[in-house]
Amino acid sequence: MTITSPHLGSPSAAWTDARLLYALEEVVETELNRHLNVAKDWMPHEYVPFGDARNFPGFFEDGEAWDKEQSKVTEIGRTALVVNLLTEDNLPSYHHEIATLFGRDGAWGTWVHRWTAEEGRHGIVMRDYLLASRAVDPDKLEAFRMAHMSEGFESDNRHSMLHSVAYVAFQELATRISHRNTGHQSGDPVCDRMLARIATDENLHMVFYRNLLKAAFQLAPDLTMQAVRDVVVDFRMPGHGMPGFERAAAQMAIGEVYNLRIHHDDVLQPVLRHLKVLEIDGLGPQGLKAQEELGLFMDGLDAEASKFDAKLAARKARMAARAAG
Repeated sequence: MTITSPHLGSPSAAWTDARLLYALEEVVETELNRHLNVAKDWMPHEYVPFGDARNFPGFFEDGEAWDKEQSKVTEIGRTALVVNLLTEDNLPSYHHEIATLFGRDGAWGTWVHRWTAEEGRHGIVMRDYLLASRAVDPDKLEAFRMAHMSEGFESDNRHSMLHSVAYVAFQELATRISHRNTGHQSGDPVCDRMLARIATDENLHMVFYRNLLKAAFQLAPDLTMQAVRDVVVDFRMPGHGMPGFERAAAQMAIGEVYNLRIHHDDVLQPVLRHLKVLEIDGLGPQGLKAQEELGLFMDGLDAEASKFDAKLAARKARMAARAAG
């Protein structure tokens, strides 16, 4: 798509959030219409095994206490499901942030509300599945939710609309990958099917933001390159503030739900490669510097991922030897 704007060709310093929002409005409308044409509505309740549900203790005399043996879900699946759901639970904070950054009017506002509505399904279906299938301790899940949401959430990129667009282009793909891998590792075909449905939404959200980021590169290449550099170098998943996140993230890394290799190969590289970010020419001094730093960071991350791969392979070998012995 070719973008025309009275600001095109202006120095990067001339671009403000307000000007970028205005200049990208037409692109947002185009992408919104494309999204609405390809997105399929689905019913969360159709993915939940309600026939497996039974009462918990409390007000019900026949309530049965939770026990992890009641569920088919694996230990790593249980950990990842809690992290993924607690991330989805913070939707009110995410909505507040993007509504503040992108606005509530025009195509931007329509997208903000549509995205929020679609994301709301994810939390609904995941919680219903977890409770109906008894995949997790419901008391601990609620305690974690209260603690996480009570802390509030502030994005690392709340200072800049352009940084926020760059971040979600990667983060939506990261979420899709995390959901899909959680499903694969869950040990429950019902869970896998549910998370595959969620992942389809997340992929469409990624495409929306990736295309928006492509348009931003056409408008303000230097500023956009700097934003992408900042986001990639300092990337954190939105659930980083939840209770026990570091331990859960380590378990998910070992369990191959989400780790450095997956982050490099399946999240960062696909977006950078699709947009040909490291091949963009005609940049000014600051844009060129950011592009070079981004390339160096990706090389370093690949090296770190290789070290992790070796450690993971050695761990698997030790476990296999123990099992054989």
